[in-house]
Amino acid sequence: MTESRLIRLSQAHLNLLEICPPKFQQVYLEQLSLLPNTQTQASLDWGKRFHLLMQQQELGLPISALLDPTMENAIASASELLGNAGSSWREAEHCRTLGWDNFLLTVIYDLLIAEDEKAIILDWKTYRQPTDPKRLANNWQTRLYLYVLAETTSYLPEQISMIYCFVNGTPQSQTFTYDRTLHQQTRQDLTFLLGNLQNNLQHHQKDTVFPHRTDCQSSCPYYQKLVASDRNSRQDELTNIAAIEEISI
Repeated sequence: MTESRLIRLSQAHLNLLEICPPKFQQVYLEQLSLLPNTQTQASLDWGKRFHLLMQQQELGLPISALLDPTMENAIASASELLGNAGSSWREAEHCRTLGWDNFLLTVIYDLLIAEDEKAIILDWKTYRQPTDPKRLANNWQTRLYLYVLAETTSYLPEQISMIYCFVNGTPQSQTFTYDRTLHQQTRQDLTFLLGNLQNNLQHHQKDTVFPHRTDCQSSCPYYQKLVASDRNSRQDELTNIAAIEEISI
């Protein structure tokens, strides 16, 4: 890998990289993918439409004529969860990047609310049921979103929080606070994860497969398929990268 090549990594890439480096190699580096099934694609399209409408609403654009009953309920749920959140500054679909050696860590906040002494990251979830809080706390979306904001602003970790808003059905939310200890742990874990990735990239050749994790056989959901499949049949084993951009956790 040359020094001039910068690889952009999102939370979805980090999640997959942590679970299974060979799978990350297939999906991200080799870019082999299948189209999602009809049900998955419909869910993805609905979620993208919801996020677009929320962004338009934040910009003050009229959206009422674009709403069907299901979407109208979801927008109302989002407004209920958001409440009267006042702020000195706020922006939908706010993107930030953080350089890390040959990588660009990239986050896109559905809504960022910034006040003088605190910042709130809001993320809209279109799943019907909230996921387990512990798994959500350990997911790289939570960890990376909080980490990047602390690294790229003057806010202290303790001044930053993240709220997941579940809008498909009964409105629910889960809030995660941040602190210096969590920030340091994330830095250590990123150092380990990205260090391994950089090492694999430096030794990666066309027919070289990234090594599995030491516990991959017992913990990786892709392990058996990857071991059983030869290189010519990989196309049948892959998950479309669009389907993991927002991993169901």
